[in-house]
Amino acid sequence: MNKVPKILIVDDKPENLIALEVVLKDLDIELIKATSGNDALRETLHHDFALALLDIQMPEMDGYELAGILREEEKTAQLPFIFISAVYTDNLNVFKGYEKGAFSFITKPFQPEILINKVKFFIEKHQQEIALYELNKDLEQKNIDLQFAMKELESFSYSVSHDLRAPLRAIGGYSRILKEDYESIFDDSAKRTLGMVIKNANRMGQLIDDLLAFSRLGKQHLSMVNLNMNSLNSSIASELRAHYPDRKIEIDIQPLLNAKGDNNMVRHVLTNLISNAIKYSGKQEKSHIEIGCYKEDKNIVYYIKDNGVGFDMNYYDKLFGVFQRLHNDSDFEGTGIGLSIVKRIITKHGGRVWATSEINNGATFYFSLQGE
Repeated sequence: MNKVPKILIVDDKPENLIALEVVLKDLDIELIKATSGNDALRETLHHDFALALLDIQMPEMDGYELAGILREEEKTAQLPFIFISAVYTDNLNVFKGYEKGAFSFITKPFQPEILINKVKFFIEKHQQEIALYELNKDLEQKNIDLQFAMKELESFSYSVSHDLRAPLRAIGGYSRILKEDYESIFDDSAKRTLGMVIKNANRMGQLIDDLLAFSRLGKQHLSMVNLNMNSLNSSIASELRAHYPDRKIEIDIQPLLNAKGDNNMVRHVLTNLISNAIKYSGKQEKSHIEIGCYKEDKNIVYYIKDNGVGFDMNYYDKLFGVFQRLHNDSDFEGTGIGLSIVKRIITKHGGRVWATSEINNGATFYFSLQGE
């Protein structure tokens, strides 16, 4: 909004109005002149002013009366004004001017620089208020847009959970019936094709579950408690080890400092990061995973380090994005949403998450939480 600020100057003597125009001529403002209190009130109906310069000694309605009326009107109640007077200069009148709501009082004769500086101050203040008003309007609109987007997301989630799941379940169900009842008469090619249908139906189901989990995170409230991170990590590590009975997996849990967080959400973060470490170190003869922590100001930084395939740091910006994967599905299965959920949970806790890696030399994932 680049409108030129308007200033109302009120004086019953035209020569005084001309003098003010001369003093203020170099400022980027528009001066609206009034020779009486009534004229001034009339101008306030047609213009929005940044400042008013009021003479006190005027016939019919003096500057004090005009100021009182301006303060009573809703449109001009907050309008800053400066009294300018050559007659009413004693302390009693100056005090009366401030009592009427004046922001400043200038006695004549005055140095032009004084008036110019005061006018500049109120113009800058007015422009800042306009900028703040525009910013608030923009924020209000963004808030409306965000609420609309959230409703759209809720509608989308409902559609995903109901409209997509039903046909997907049908595909999976009928595929399993074919496998159970007719696999004996299928040749190898048909068996492979049917296996791919079942595998991809299962993967689609997992993708929908992950996508719904990601969308629900924004609405979930945190239930902050003190977390025993040693106990939590040990429990998760035991559960995940049981899924891989045929693999050599060593999970070394260092003594961990406790933190504050939502138990279910932090459990989800740890489950995701530890299971990823197990998955991506699967090509090693023995998976070695280290879980540790260190203090960073008032926060605790936890890390999960593995000896897996690692990833190329040149593609780091994709690592925590939705549906972004740095490895082929044929090498490692996944939906590309897990790390996005991890980042969203940690961000919701006021922490941060990051990673370092070298190709074929493992990866280390870090996240921070508030300490006890």
